[in-house]
Amino acid sequence: MASSGRTTVPTSPLVGAHVPVSGGLAKRGLAYADEIGAECVQVFVTNPRGWAAAKGDPLQDVAFRRIVTDQLPAYVHASFLINLGSPDPAIAEKSATSLAHTIERAWQIGARGVVVHTGSAVSKRRYDDAMTQTRDLLLPILDALPDNAPPVLLEPTAGQGQSLCSTLDELDEYLHRLGHHPRLGICVDTCHFFAAGHDLADDGGMNDFLDHLEKVRGTVPVGLVHANDSMDVVGAKKDRHMAIGAGHVGAEPFRHLLSHPTMQQVPLVIETPGNEAEHAADVALLKSLR
Repeated sequence: MASSGRTTVPTSPLVGAHVPVSGGLAKRGLAYADEIGAECVQVFVTNPRGWAAAKGDPLQDVAFRRIVTDQLPAYVHASFLINLGSPDPAIAEKSATSLAHTIERAWQIGARGVVVHTGSAVSKRRYDDAMTQTRDLLLPILDALPDNAPPVLLEPTAGQGQSLCSTLDELDEYLHRLGHHPRLGICVDTCHFFAAGHDLADDGGMNDFLDHLEKVRGTVPVGLVHANDSMDVVGAKKDRHMAIGAGHVGAEPFRHLLSHPTMQQVPLVIETPGNEAEHAADVALLKSLR
């Protein structure tokens, strides 16, 4: 079992990764985290491309929770299929059920937040209807959460399709529609915002973006960062991740992200392509920039 040598958590922004859990949350996920030097992790607790409500393994849950409660902060990413704004009533209902189940599973394993994509209107001229539907489905879930349950971390998308939220101005409206609910948080994906049109690679671009985010978020905290470079140019509206420094964002903007006042207590996890050694290199690079 992993993490026997991890006794303290750095006070500066934690750097970690989305880790595989096939074979067991604790057995596989924690071992992978140790191998790549992760200080925090993100995991799936259900099939990310399916609707099945996985129950998990109680023994693995206990072992995982024992470590992540004090030594290794953990976050859960909800299914990619979730779209509370879908025009298909069956998909919208499944989305709400899946999100509620994922929050319950996250609570069981001691996770500190549940990341969910902000969704899509799917077809043109449905924005208002899709946002109203998202609000009507999400607010009851949030209202039912006790104070010690993990918050829902909204992750704006890269702007593909009929996205409901991809830029900071759209995030401003999205949070307003949801009343800046106290059980909400924000997950910043650097590839997504870059692809949506925020030029994080420009001189001062990352600081300008984070200053703007600070004004937009209001009372809603930034709970997590997905640290990903982009295969495509700014504004491409394509969600294609690259290793840190290997894409169009570059490595230097992440130094500014890690030193920005808004981010001092916000963990970063990579979702970059590659194998264990490549993930270890990304984690090490971000630590060096920190």
